[in-house]
Amino acid sequence: MYDILNRIKLIAGPCSAESKEQVLSVADSLNKMGIKIMRAGVWKPRSRPGTFEGVGEKALEWLCCAKEKYGMRIAVEVATREHLIKAISSGIDMVWIGSRSTANPFVVQEIADALSSELTSSESKIDHNTFTVIIKNPVNPDISLWCGAVERIKASGIGNIMLVHRGFTSYERSLFRNSPLWSLAIEMKRKYPSLPLLCDPSHIGGKREFVAQISQQAMDLMFDGLMVEVHPNPDRALSDSLQQLTPDMLEELLVGLNIRKNGKLPQNIGVLREQIDEIDKKIIALLGERVKISNEIGDYKKENNMPIFQNERYTLMLQERKSLSPQTGLSEKFIEDIIKLIHSYSVEEQLKK
Repeated sequence: MYDILNRIKLIAGPCSAESKEQVLSVADSLNKMGIKIMRAGVWKPRSRPGTFEGVGEKALEWLCCAKEKYGMRIAVEVATREHLIKAISSGIDMVWIGSRSTANPFVVQEIADALSSELTSSESKIDHNTFTVIIKNPVNPDISLWCGAVERIKASGIGNIMLVHRGFTSYERSLFRNSPLWSLAIEMKRKYPSLPLLCDPSHIGGKREFVAQISQQAMDLMFDGLMVEVHPNPDRALSDSLQQLTPDMLEELLVGLNIRKNGKLPQNIGVLREQIDEIDKKIIALLGERVKISNEIGDYKKENNMPIFQNERYTLMLQERKSLSPQTGLSEKFIEDIIKLIHSYSVEEQLKK
């Protein structure tokens, strides 16, 4: 129905499968839009007990009905070996490892071992050619955990892997539910260029009014697609009601989405990039000089039995550096983040003395 579906990968569906009627309603709406991959939570990992944790195994039957009726591929989250076996046995052809699970190597290894067993079993219903594992980023911004999950699943023998960026939990107050930290997702794309990278704008935004904005940002960063939560009546959803779109909202999002051309850059941009390269070299050289001076200070502190960290000096330095914001055009937060990073490195170097 939409040309954009030929240009990006799109996975959509409810946060949770709540009833057969709800599942088929969403599937019907997605099918009319030409969307052929549907997601739904069957087992929901919740932060606290007493909240809706999914209907469990019976939801797999509803999803398989949608698969048969509309010819869709179905994706569900799995967090244990038992989940995986039940999903595969039911005919589910895509599973995702959620952010909490990605953060736990024991869980990922359990799933990888189960996948390996399924791939070598003559009785398994798994389709070696099409079965896909989706790996979401861990809840915390640790790219090593994300890479580790990819490597464990690859080692199981699975050939089809997708990555999904759903943002990172932060204690700092933010406009969004989860901090995007786009640079980490970009680094994963650099490390695994052959793996499709999708954005989950629903979990990053936390509210439906942010989903279109975040989706466009992902497209501007050359993500390969989106994984969006869609519900026929989001306000009555049993989980994540604030961030789910109606089918009409999803349709509006698709119509408004702009996919940038991946063409050859004009010559003047190449010149500007060369200038950036030269500036970066100067920045790194200056940082090296700064570290040398910091190390001299560290030597003096050690010789005179002085503490390495001096809070008054650090607080004053932060204030002075942030005051440069207006004249540099850099935000105070950006300056603060840089100074904190540089200071942390200097402290680590001085501790080696």
